[in-house]
Amino acid sequence: MRNIIFAIVLLQLSTQLAAENENTAQLEDQARNLAAQLGMQLKARLQTAMQTGGPASAISTCNVSAPEIADELSTDGWTVGRTSLKLRNPGNSPDEWEHSTLLAFEQQLASGMPAAGLQNSVIETDDGVTRYRYMKAIPIDTVCMACHGEAISGDVKSVLAEKYPLDAATGYKPGQLRGAFTVSKILTDNEAD
Repeated sequence: MRNIIFAIVLLQLSTQLAAENENTAQLEDQARNLAAQLGMQLKARLQTAMQTGGPASAISTCNVSAPEIADELSTDGWTVGRTSLKLRNPGNSPDEWEHSTLLAFEQQLASGMPAAGLQNSVIETDDGVTRYRYMKAIPIDTVCMACHGEAISGDVKSVLAEKYPLDAATGYKPGQLRGAFTVSKILTDNEAD
């Protein structure tokens, strides 16, 4: 009889674990999709601005479009944004988990991993709130260099000083880590009960 009860408990636990793994995989797929949408939509707007008005125009576009796109994608309980260790917009400051994830991305990049493949996710509970969190690295590519690179033109510097007076997001080389897309969803909020 003990063996039967033990087998039933094991079956229940394995079924629960399989369901949790499936839910986590679904959350990761959704988060990865949201991060990709933010990246694609922002890059498309920046490329259009670069083609029509040059890098200075792209800065103004990014200043307005990045938060708009993130807000548009932040639906159905999801929160979508960007963060970095070298901030252009102080409103995108990383929290503790994001900061440690960005540092881990930097270490992985230094060990030879390509920035484009760096991602991390976790389910955490803090003060009765259980949340799924996901981050995907943003590598610097050629379209980014006019505004984030080492050699920035005078007109771009002027617009950066106007739009982002506390800018620390320059001096990058291609392939370096610009920052990360950060996506989260509250799964349960026991604090509100």
